[in-house]
Amino acid sequence: MRAVQIAAFGGADALTLTETEAPRPGPGEALVRVSRAGVNFIDVYMRSGVYARSDTYRTPLPMTIGMEGAGVVEAVGDGVSDWASGARVAYCLSRGSYAEYAVVPAWRLVPVPESVSFEQAAALMLQGSTAHYLTHSAYRLRPGDVCLVHAGAGGVGQILIQLAKLRGATVIATVGSPEKAKIATARGADHCILYREEDFQARVREITGGSCVHVAYDSVGKDTIHRSIRCVRRRGLCVLFGASSGIVPSIEPIELAEAGSVFFTRPHLADYMADSDEIRGRARDLFAAVEAGRLDPVIQEALPLEAAARAHRMLEARETRGKIVLAVA
Repeated sequence: MRAVQIAAFGGADALTLTETEAPRPGPGEALVRVSRAGVNFIDVYMRSGVYARSDTYRTPLPMTIGMEGAGVVEAVGDGVSDWASGARVAYCLSRGSYAEYAVVPAWRLVPVPESVSFEQAAALMLQGSTAHYLTHSAYRLRPGDVCLVHAGAGGVGQILIQLAKLRGATVIATVGSPEKAKIATARGADHCILYREEDFQARVREITGGSCVHVAYDSVGKDTIHRSIRCVRRRGLCVLFGASSGIVPSIEPIELAEAGSVFFTRPHLADYMADSDEIRGRARDLFAAVEAGRLDPVIQEALPLEAAARAHRMLEARETRGKIVLAVA
């Protein structure tokens, strides 16, 4: 089979399209013939070595990249009774989706309705589940809440805005250009801040009349996190869930106190996808919202498998206006 692998940590050039033997499912596993693979920042972190010491997201070398996919079950291993050959499925947080075939723990698979395309499923499993746990679990948004969403025109940002609006929240989004502001506004953002032209901290205070936001969702990291903390109201929450501008080395506890006894968390998606019931519950909500026309997972582009390096460069250069997927089959 064809697969995109790395032999050593590095830049996008480290991604190599290779011919390798197709894997076989072991006990409790399923072999998935991948149709679409989602491209995500977690792939960049794995490729570059950011997660080299992570216990949650292990990165053994050499490895096939990709943590999200959608396709058809080809075969199952011993002990798997939930799935049969031909089932339409999607998954995330199982490494190896940049390939024609991937072995996935069966408990991580979710059924994909016929009305949901593989591209939509591949756009929703990781980024959609991230937006879902942020709005439903890490901080359960309620009608009247105000939230700050960084990178509102990105893949997660667009879904996050839509889910926040479905929960009745007011959304303040930061974006990098007027074009991206139009995208975030189209997804439902109530206010857009051009972070290259405006001080987003000052604008948040202005928009909220000085009361600030109930929760800040920060996927940017180093360039924004300290000001994000200051955008949160007393005893509110700041969630750091990404690092597109660079890893945040530390937060001083006194900083949280001085900001108004603010709560701070740096979650892993894996801890909010802990078992089959939780995974399927989030997917069920997301797919149902798509089927009802209340959620639009915007697919920016479907690139061929051999263009994986280009997809990574687009992601790292913040050139995305939605989800990038790899058309494997």
